[in-house]
Amino acid sequence: MAADAPDHEDEWLQPTIDTVTYSDGTSDEVYGFDIPVAAVDTDFQLAILGTKGTWYDHVVSVSNAVPAVDGGDAAAAEVPADGTYTCDVTLEGGSGRATVESPAALTVADGRMTATIVWSSPNYDYMLVDGEKYLPTNTEGNSTFEIPVTALDTPLDVVGDTVAMSTPHEIEYTLTFTLN
Repeated sequence: MAADAPDHEDEWLQPTIDTVTYSDGTSDEVYGFDIPVAAVDTDFQLAILGTKGTWYDHVVSVSNAVPAVDGGDAAAAEVPADGTYTCDVTLEGGSGRATVESPAALTVADGRMTATIVWSSPNYDYMLVDGEKYLPTNTEGNSTFEIPVTALDTPLDVVGDTVAMSTPHEIEYTLTFTLN
């Protein structure tokens, strides 16, 4: 692949200039590339041109993909302006006995969305979102969590650990947030 790349310059992907905002609030302009991907979570080969003009072969895969919005770029997904909102929450999965309160509070700060999830039970002792563990924000009443929301109107896979049964059980759910 890398050895053949100079002979196929007409097929090279051209960069876009994107702005990346870091967690500390700083931002940079960087080169981005729209790479066609045949399948998510599947390795594919890619040749990359280094800064000193040398081509390198890489094996990469795409995971946790965010669907494009209205057939456009995933970056076009809008995050509301900083503030507090309400959003409808749709819960799928589990046994069907648990529910979450809807509408729920949605807070946007520095372009990041956080939802307050209130379960219909006090027996959830943690949630997993994108591999991160979140603990309840309360000690009495129904279990309440503040979790990140990566996109509106897009299913978010989560796990809720319940201690309501004889032993704790991690239960898979999908939450979808729709701004009111």
